[in-house]
Amino acid sequence: MGAAQTAMHPQDANPPTFESVWALLQELHESQKETDRQMKEYNKRFSEFTNRFGEVVEYMVAPNLLEKFRECGLKFHEAMSDRVFSDGDNDIFFEVDVFLQNGERAMLVEVKTKLTTEDVKDHVKRLKKMRTYADLHGDKRAFLGAVAGVVMTANAKKYALGQGFYVIEPSGETFNITPPNGQPKEW
Repeated sequence: MGAAQTAMHPQDANPPTFESVWALLQELHESQKETDRQMKEYNKRFSEFTNRFGEVVEYMVAPNLLEKFRECGLKFHEAMSDRVFSDGDNDIFFEVDVFLQNGERAMLVEVKTKLTTEDVKDHVKRLKKMRTYADLHGDKRAFLGAVAGVVMTANAKKYALGQGFYVIEPSGETFNITPPNGQPKEW
């Protein structure tokens, strides 16, 4: 029976010492620190890649938006990327990925690699800020919204269309614009 116990519990033959357990714990701790460091580096690189990919999408979409919206009956004369609006006196600050404008209307376009319903909700808030900013600065134009995403769920697209936004999504070597349900919302 003694041999069977040894076979079942080989550690009983040479019980671990405090020093060996401590050394093993130290080794595990160092290994975990290295794993954590590698994960942080991976996340940093992935985030940089995602941001750069988003920039590429933005710069691919922006120059062609004037023509694509013209096909939808909206004639904008100017497209600007990364437009910042700031009014420190009224505590208003926001950025617009692509800003299209003419004398009567302007459109704020949010560009995402992966568009979510949260992104759409954030864009509604951005358009409300735009309306406030414009009113404070005597800009009486109507403001429209659009969202663009390389990847989006059917729910995100449906939600965006329901909010009165145009939805821009890839199609082959170009992109398509889906008009909102009913009339586009104006802010």
